[in-house]
Amino acid sequence: MKSKRLAEQSIGRIASGLVEQDNLGLRTIDFVHEQLPTWRDDPDRPFEQAEPKLNSQLCDFLDSRARNVFPMVRFKHEELQLGRRSVDLSAKPVESMVLEARLYTIYDPILVLECKRLPAPSIDRKREYVTGGEKRNGGIQRFKLGLHGAGLGLVAMIGYVQKHSVRHWHREINEWISELCSGAVTDVCEWNEKETLEPLEENIRKGLASCRSVHIRTIGKSSNVVEIHHLWISMDTRQKDKNKKVLTRQTKLN
Repeated sequence: MKSKRLAEQSIGRIASGLVEQDNLGLRTIDFVHEQLPTWRDDPDRPFEQAEPKLNSQLCDFLDSRARNVFPMVRFKHEELQLGRRSVDLSAKPVESMVLEARLYTIYDPILVLECKRLPAPSIDRKREYVTGGEKRNGGIQRFKLGLHGAGLGLVAMIGYVQKHSVRHWHREINEWISELCSGAVTDVCEWNEKETLEPLEENIRKGLASCRSVHIRTIGKSSNVVEIHHLWISMDTRQKDKNKKVLTRQTKLN
């Protein structure tokens, strides 16, 4: 996925100006995006469907791979945020560094990532990739409210696509956002039609897709903008291969 700068588009229709994100954050997003298919297809990875276990596996894999391939950062599972909330994954510098006139120590995330299953595990959580209503457990919603990544203008979301196509989810999520904008579905934060997902970039061979969205974020009385990079990985590829191998072995035994 080729990352885009915030200033590339005229999102000034939402805010008067946008702050460019640091290059290391964009490079970290590219690294994660490139590693997703390798992680999914890793023969040593136990097959899992539950989100917490997938998050833990992915963090272990990214942290291990980064040591050799992307040594500037390390990855942590369950990074604490506001209150008792935590975001699924974070990337931190391996040593203190200054990025855009700000000092980041080994304790400061340069990027946080929220992960969601597609579809959600239950019907009452159907729109959780976008919003959780009054529960405030929606992926995009938490970034808009500043509950996750409050000090960052660039964040990412990972979608574990366990059913349907990535194009199906791109359409579905944009429909959910449009419903929030029209008031057909109520929420604790305001939504704008300009916050829908941008066109999808898809690698069919790898079962990989990505897109971007930009959102108004209100923290207290101040309002700014957060850019979200959406990285989606089709998770059923490896299981289909396993089932095929099992059937092949059974056929040979019979």
